[in-house]
Amino acid sequence: MDLVKDKKKDKKKNKNQKLQDIKITPENKCSFCEGSKCCNHISMEIDTPKTMEDFDQLLWKISHNQIEIYKDEGSWHLMVTAVPCNHLLPSGACGIYEKRPMICREYSNEYCEFDSSAEDDFDLYFKDYESLEKYCRKRFTKWDKRFKKWLKDA
Repeated sequence: MDLVKDKKKDKKKNKNQKLQDIKITPENKCSFCEGSKCCNHISMEIDTPKTMEDFDQLLWKISHNQIEIYKDEGSWHLMVTAVPCNHLLPSGACGIYEKRPMICREYSNEYCEFDSSAEDDFDLYFKDYESLEKYCRKRFTKWDKRFKKWLKDA
């Protein structure tokens, strides 16, 4: 068992050493990206949530598998993760590169998921219900009191 772990460590170390010896540029960067990270999710801009009702809607959405929410550069986004593009080849290359959509053509890899995990750079990032609920409690002092009001009205 330890022999297998040692071989994996050595392989990773050798790969990292090879990457250090190569100058990675926007032109060759994609060929070093394992798993085509930018092609494994869909991100859609959403209206900026302002009210408790808006955040309730986000809590409902993030309660579903593969849904994450983030705020970046002032805009809010809903992200569907673990959904690879149908056109990715086993090598990770694009199978329709010459006729790919404009959104793919306009995507810049100057600084991308290869360089750093995207969520590390988001203004706000909610991976799950609990992280978003914690934010809601902090943002709205009466977050839990709304349930008491709802029970009275019901």
